[in-house]
Amino acid sequence: MLSGNRENSLSLCKRERASVQSQLDTKEHCTNKITDSKTMIREYKTEDTDALVSVWKAATSVAHPFLKQAFMAQETENLRNLYLPNAETWVVEDNDAPVGFIALIGDEIGGLFLDPACHGKGLGKAMVDHAIGLKGPLWLEVFEKNAVGRRFYDRYGFVETDRSMHEASGEIAIKLTFTPV
Repeated sequence: MLSGNRENSLSLCKRERASVQSQLDTKEHCTNKITDSKTMIREYKTEDTDALVSVWKAATSVAHPFLKQAFMAQETENLRNLYLPNAETWVVEDNDAPVGFIALIGDEIGGLFLDPACHGKGLGKAMVDHAIGLKGPLWLEVFEKNAVGRRFYDRYGFVETDRSMHEASGEIAIKLTFTPV
């Protein structure tokens, strides 16, 4: 049986996910595949920041529910002020709205986030394809507990090469690499 605090935390987490899902269900995007003319990948612009932070929060609530709130609050600020403006960031847009992004730091995928309402449409694969077209072989780190990300990268063909402790979060990070054939 769960302790009262853990039950409250799980209940809160479920309510937050339901709220995020409700917000996503009302958006009019991700009705297209990447091959449709209303979907494109383009360079990041400063005015994308708020939309991409929202996408990141929605994606993170699905992929990273195990991360502590204090860590997530700091990462929100880092995303806005460090990661997006300093990485080579590419935005996937659907119906003229940003729905995801890939942030590259040299040959590393520093972050790949897609609105959960857009999963399964080929947009994540298109962003990685775009990055490989620009950089060639790539590597990244994904949290061991991130089942969504690990499944995606496994299907794409990334291979585990190392594991380490991610000090800031206290979670295990898995290093994955991909070399195009």
